[in-house]
Amino acid sequence: MSRPSTDTHITYASAGVDTAAGDRAVELMKASVAATMTPAVVGEVGGFAGMVDVSDLRDYRRPLLATSTDGVGTKVAIAQALDIHDTIGADLVGMVIDDIVVVGARPLLMTDYIACGKVIPERIADIVRGVANACAAVGTPLLGGETAEHPGLMEPGEYDVAGAATGVVEADRVLGAERVRPDDVLIALASSGLHSNGYSLVRRVVEHAGWQLDREVPEFGRTLGAELLEPTRLYTSVLLEIINRVDPVDADPTALRVHALAHVTGGGLAANLARVLPAGTMADIDRGTWEVPPVFDVVRRLGSVPWDDLEATLNLGVGMVAVVSPDAVDDVLRGAESAGLPAWVLGGVHDAAGYTPQGRVVAGTKGVTGGGVDVFGAYRTA
Repeated sequence: MSRPSTDTHITYASAGVDTAAGDRAVELMKASVAATMTPAVVGEVGGFAGMVDVSDLRDYRRPLLATSTDGVGTKVAIAQALDIHDTIGADLVGMVIDDIVVVGARPLLMTDYIACGKVIPERIADIVRGVANACAAVGTPLLGGETAEHPGLMEPGEYDVAGAATGVVEADRVLGAERVRPDDVLIALASSGLHSNGYSLVRRVVEHAGWQLDREVPEFGRTLGAELLEPTRLYTSVLLEIINRVDPVDADPTALRVHALAHVTGGGLAANLARVLPAGTMADIDRGTWEVPPVFDVVRRLGSVPWDDLEATLNLGVGMVAVVSPDAVDDVLRGAESAGLPAWVLGGVHDAAGYTPQGRVVAGTKGVTGGGVDVFGAYRTA
């Protein structure tokens, strides 16, 4: 049996892991992370675990912790191709923390995880800076994180990101299907673009068309790459402000007027709305109530993608839906307008027993047995 030469010394660095680069990345990101810290944070950056003081939870009658975890999918491939890495962080925060607010929860903290083939300190710092800036925008401390170098499993230029968040909500103020009633109104909150879902379809269409990311696209008024990297819109701060205005803390918990929220992520508008509807109800969505932003129509035309497939994959311009009582509609629309967030009435909720569908019905999505969504009419494009 042959033996390794005693003159060959295998080290961690020769195996592909550069701990010094990891330390350098931490130094570069420390200021960004520190800027997210709130008075409730205990300790400093660099500990084994992050801590947050939750003494104020004693003022809750029955506090419930809400948690969410997610990534940004294959959108990272666009960031890597363009060598632009700070926007991916905003996508991560949007995907994770905007799931927390769906139940009415106030986020308490977020953590992130970056896996890469090779630690390039400046690149890691860019990613984390993007996460931190978005966390600061929604008032949430980035309480901890991890960067893992995986040589041999990932190429040097490859990375992926994931995150998790925890929030708190009063038990008798939780939003969801239990509050939704027939005659409720659906209010759409506009997306900023593709957000962070459906990029496997989008990338395949772009590849099929032979388009390059630096191509100027008249419909976008910028390059294809810039459009595809547009960060996910952050809804948490606006929604919490609207909720607190429409249903103040001292409001009767049994008479709240904001009943449910649906975050439009993978699966599209109807599939995600169906998750927050109770059994025995049917929501209707009129496709003609808004103009589909150009990026979605360009993807459709470039790839000859059927509307039904597009509708079941991308958000088509609607990033969040609020299900509210009829007497709250004006207040919610005014709240969105004051925050510079385009919003409009999308449809309504009905008793399924007396409802005749007009179009494509979606129900039973994401493992949830609840109500259905009837999507009808034709989309308007520019």
